Amino acid sequence: MRVGIVALIQESNTFLHARTGLAEFERDVLLRGEAVRDHFAGAHHEIGGFFAGLEEGGLEAVPLFAARALPYGVVSDEAMSQLVGMMLEDVERAGELDGILAAPHGATSSESQPDADGFWLRALRDRVGGSLPIIATADPHANLSQRMVDATNAMIAYQTNPHIDQRERGVEAARLMVRTLNLEVNPTQAGAFPPMAINIECQDTSRPPCRPWYEKAERLREDRRVLSSSLMLGFPYGDTAEMGSSAMVVTDNDPQLARRLANELAADLWERREQFIGNFISVEEAVVRAGELEGPVCLLDMGDNVGGGSPGDSTVLAQALHQRAMGGAFVCLCDEESERQAEAAGAGARVRLRAGGKSIDSVGGPLEAEFVVVGCYDGKFKEPDARHGGFTDFDQGRSAVVRTDAGLTLMLTSRRMVPFSMKQLTSCQLDPASFRILVAKGVHAPVAAYREVCKSFIRVDTPGVTTADIRRLNYRRRRRPMFPFERDARWKI
Repeated sequence: MRVGIVALIQESNTFLHARTGLAEFERDVLLRGEAVRDHFAGAHHEIGGFFAGLEEGGLEAVPLFAARALPYGVVSDEAMSQLVGMMLEDVERAGELDGILAAPHGATSSESQPDADGFWLRALRDRVGGSLPIIATADPHANLSQRMVDATNAMIAYQTNPHIDQRERGVEAARLMVRTLNLEVNPTQAGAFPPMAINIECQDTSRPPCRPWYEKAERLREDRRVLSSSLMLGFPYGDTAEMGSSAMVVTDNDPQLARRLANELAADLWERREQFIGNFISVEEAVVRAGELEGPVCLLDMGDNVGGGSPGDSTVLAQALHQRAMGGAFVCLCDEESERQAEAAGAGARVRLRAGGKSIDSVGGPLEAEFVVVGCYDGKFKEPDARHGGFTDFDQGRSAVVRTDAGLTLMLTSRRMVPFSMKQLTSCQLDPASFRILVAKGVHAPVAAYREVCKSFIRVDTPGVTTADIRRLNYRRRRRPMFPFERDARWKI
C-alpha cells in the first residue's frame, strides 16, 4: 500500500505589516518528490516520523510535497495559490494512493484565507475523495477549526512545548495509518472549542497551569477505545475567528465518545481559565532580578518572539542592559545593515553602529554605541539534537559579533533566526556559559537548548507584535465574548 506525504507549514502573525511570499518558503523549505525524503527522513521533524513509521509498518512512503517558512506575516494569496497548486499537482501525479499523511501547522493564514490550513486540507480532501484516509499532525499552537477536523480522519498534535516530540508524533500518525489501512481501526474524531485564549507565557506543557490539563489527556489515552487525544494551546497572534484553545479526541469508530471526551477536556480548561492569564514581569524588574541571580540567566524577550513571527530586531532589552552597563550580556539582533558595516570594518576594528530597531514592526529604536568587531561568520550551523521545531539545518545569513567596552555582546544577523539552538552561538566562536545574561527572543521554544547552560529563566513582558499581554492587541476577527478579553464570558457545552 502507498501513502503520500505532504506538508505546508507556516505560523502567521496577522499583526505584522509584512507578508510571507514564495521566496520565504524557498529560503527555508520548498521540496517536491524524493527531495522530501532526502531532507526529512532522518530529521527530528514529524515528516521524519512519517517515513520511520511507514517503514516499520511495511507501507510504501510516497514523498510528494513539503513547504515550510519561518513564522512571519500572513502568506500572500499569490504564494498560497502557488503552494496549494503544486501540492495538488504532485498528489495527482502520484497515481493511486491508499492514504495521505499530512503536516499542517494549524495557525497558517493567507490574505484571503484566515483559516489557511482548513482551506488547503479541504482542497486536498476534495482532490482525493471522501474514502481515502488523511491523518495529520499539528502544532499545539494551532488555532483548530471545524474545517480542519472535517477534512481529516485524525489529527495528532505534539504533546510538548518546547516542541521536542515531533518525530514521535509523526511515528504515531504513521502507525495509526498502518492500523487504519489494515482495517484494525476506524478513526473518528471530534474537537471542542471553548471561547478562550491561553496567554503564551502560560503555555509550558511541563509545568502548571498546563501540566494538569496534559495529564488528563494522557489518562484518556489509557482507554483502548481512544486512539489519540490532543490539546491545542492556540496561537494568540493570529487574528481569526478560530483563534483560541481547543481539544481534540480520536476514537475507534465511536464519534459520540470522541465528542464527549473532547468536551470534557475543554470543560476542564474552561473551569481553570483564570490560571491562564499570566504574570507580567517588566523590563526594569527583569533586568534587576537578572543582576541578582547567579548566571547564566536567560531573559526571554516575549514581545520580540521570532518563533511567533516578530522581526527579531527590537532593542528594548538591549537598550536596558546597555544603559545599566550590564557586562557579560548577549543579545542577537537581525540587522543586515549593521552586519555589513561591521564586516566592512573587519575583526578588531572599532565601529559606531545604530544596531537594530529598523523594521516597521520593531520597538525600542536603534541602539547607538561604539563597538569592537569580534568576528564575522557565514551564519550556517547544524543542530544534531531534538530541539523545538525539529530543525536541523540553520542559515541566519552573514553574521557579525560586536562588543561594547562595557561588555554588551551583540550578534548581528542578516536573516531572522529563531533561537532554537546553542550552535547559533558556538558556531560564531562564542561560549554561552561565559555570559552572565543571555537574551533569547522567544518564550518557551529556546528553553530546550538554553537550559543546558542557563541556571534560571525570566520571561519578560516586552512590547511588540508578540506581546505576552494579548489584551494589548487590536483584534478584529476573534470571537466575542472571549476570555480573557471579556472576563465575564460564559460557555456551556
